[in-house]
Amino acid sequence: MNDPDEPATDPQLAAFRRSIDNIDAALIHILAERFRITQAVGRYKAQTHMPPADPERETRQIARLRQLAEDADLDPEFSEKFLRFIIDEVIRHHRQVQGD
Repeated sequence: MNDPDEPATDPQLAAFRRSIDNIDAALIHILAERFRITQAVGRYKAQTHMPPADPERETRQIARLRQLAEDADLDPEFSEKFLRFIIDEVIRHHRQVQGD
């Protein structure tokens, strides 16, 4: 019998954790790809003298992703905070590229 103080020996918990670890790895790879693309956008914006931020697009994206979150039974407040964090980081990178 498994010792409740030793959760690592619990096969169900171990399976859950493996799934979480796989999802975490996928999230990192997806975020890395997203940032590769947004870095290209930042370089393009710098070359074409476009502003680093696009508040109208940000507003549309947040609304779209809040709806996706609701459809997926994910807290839309959490999804907006997460997206806002990413957008702010992207804008920071764009400003760096432009030398602001």
